[in-house]
Amino acid sequence: MPIGDNAADALPVREVLNRLKEYIKRLPAIWVEGQLAEVKDRPGSSVIFATLRDLETDGSLSTSSVRAALKDDVQHLKDGDRVLMLLQPEIWPRRGELQMRVLAIKPVGIGELLVKLEALKQKLLAEGLFAPEAKQPIPFLPIKIGLVCGRTSAALTDVLVNARNRWPTVEFEIREVAVQGVDAVKEVSAALIELEQDSKVDVIIVARGGGSLEDLLPFSDESLVRLVASLKTPIISAIGHEQDFPLLDFVADLRASTPTDAARRVVPDLEDEMDFIDDLVSQLNHQFNSILRDQRSVLIELQSNLIQLHPKTQTLMNRNLIRDFRYQMRTHVRADLSLARTELSSAAGAIRALSPQGTLERGYAVVRAASGSLITKPPVAGSKLKIKVAEGEFNATSGE
Repeated sequence: MPIGDNAADALPVREVLNRLKEYIKRLPAIWVEGQLAEVKDRPGSSVIFATLRDLETDGSLSTSSVRAALKDDVQHLKDGDRVLMLLQPEIWPRRGELQMRVLAIKPVGIGELLVKLEALKQKLLAEGLFAPEAKQPIPFLPIKIGLVCGRTSAALTDVLVNARNRWPTVEFEIREVAVQGVDAVKEVSAALIELEQDSKVDVIIVARGGGSLEDLLPFSDESLVRLVASLKTPIISAIGHEQDFPLLDFVADLRASTPTDAARRVVPDLEDEMDFIDDLVSQLNHQFNSILRDQRSVLIELQSNLIQLHPKTQTLMNRNLIRDFRYQMRTHVRADLSLARTELSSAAGAIRALSPQGTLERGYAVVRAASGSLITKPPVAGSKLKIKVAEGEFNATSGE
């Protein structure tokens, strides 16, 4: 409910500020974790001003601290430091500004950072952001490579020089950003989104040289890790040295141990590919010649078969076959005739030897009665006889 019944009861600004001051003074001091930015520690000044930024969003708090009250705690403070601050809210009525007075400050130690990073890692792992099946393949030969790196950094030179030594015509779309400090997450994220929207960019390398755990913290930021997991363009993480493992390494589609390693893995080596192609050509030639030899043998065999099946060849073969049969028949007939002649001559001799004519020619005679019957004993005297000899026949009369 508003204080006062109508506009006539309105309070002056100073009264509102005084009331707020009294109310805020009753609020308890609280410990807040964040990252320092815009630290203003002027020599000779008793007050140090700084902005304490949220670790994941753009939210921030303005803080002030009395040097004498914090003593040695304020030494070596610089932009990008991750700290714990015990803050007491207060309002300055003259300017109407809310200010957080620092009662105590503690740098976040390496051990605490490692514990928090491990907890975040396990959380993202459980959500499946690091799963192998979520990884995208890196294109064999990207048309254009997006590169997110520090301004005029050694990582920039390492990637460009080594990639172009391997594949001279490779193209890059470069975004130089802050790679450590309070602006790193915001600038790296913006560069990734911009390159993601470029349809010609086939793969993106996020590269940074070595550094301390605190220097590499932006690349373990939860919002950045989740952004990389959502991108459709394959991401290669090349942060720090081989022993460094920011969370970006686990969510990226490929982890390179160094920026130089990323350059070697994002494009093939032209000389190696030319040697590989030469080997393939040699193998193809060998296989092609082998296939030709095999097919030539098949063709020769088919040609031989076709020649044998040609009507002219068949006629010639049949003619030769008939000639052979004729020769064999003549040979067999001659042999049979010769044998038959021999057998016939032998039979004729036997027949001649056994025939009556042969007997007659040896001086014998055949005597028959006038009736024609053979005379086998001396006939009656005066009987009419017919006598046949070898060279003819004559009549005779038997005597006493």
